[in-house]
Amino acid sequence: MKILVAYKRVVDYNVRIQVKPDGSGVVTDGVKLSPNPFDDIALEEALRLRDRGVADEVVVATIAPADAQPHLRNGLAMGANRAIHVVCDRAVQPLTAARAFLKLIEKEQPGLVLLGKQAIDDDANQTGQMLATLWGRPQATFAGKLAVEGGKATVTREVDAGLETLEVDLPAVVTTDLRLNEPRFIKLPDIMKAKSKPLETVPFADLGVESGDFLQTTHYAAPAGRSRGVMVKDAAELVARLKEKGLL
Repeated sequence: MKILVAYKRVVDYNVRIQVKPDGSGVVTDGVKLSPNPFDDIALEEALRLRDRGVADEVVVATIAPADAQPHLRNGLAMGANRAIHVVCDRAVQPLTAARAFLKLIEKEQPGLVLLGKQAIDDDANQTGQMLATLWGRPQATFAGKLAVEGGKATVTREVDAGLETLEVDLPAVVTTDLRLNEPRFIKLPDIMKAKSKPLETVPFADLGVESGDFLQTTHYAAPAGRSRGVMVKDAAELVARLKEKGLL
């Protein structure tokens, strides 16, 4: 079985985001870019499935500008067999990304598609669900545990009431949550091996994807600074202050 893993590049989660002075976006020049943490978890789970003999090939794919090849090499260094780089010079919205990944699915015919449950840059949590719908295959989101056997995937996911277990027929789309695993540390020999692994580049225009970018962002703004806390003597004063602010 082949596993296709969506592997997005985002601003590193340790970076303090700065809004551009004109409010047109966030500053990315000179900022550290890293794999989306949830996608790292998806890739790690794919590699574990391959190590257990469930799959025989793991393919990572990203939609990103031409300078994103080192990002894919990172996925290859983790252990992916090969990579696909859909070259696109602009950010795409979830529906467009799902349509692009569907084209890759039609070409690669994977038995399982893994994505992080969301990307930490837009927090949309939409691409996996849209992809499953377009593909016409089952989906299991927010996976905290995954088992694949007998042409089926069993996914345990966290819901408000506790844990829910789903069983879906393969091929299927599964999105991964934080509790699923801890991604492996990449060693220097693996980084060297990754340089010789296959990396295919595909211009976005060659996929023939209809754009689904229907939302337009008009302005970015930094969150308001926290106001200083107010100390009160007792509960009565707290209630009075809240009434003054119209909160009670």
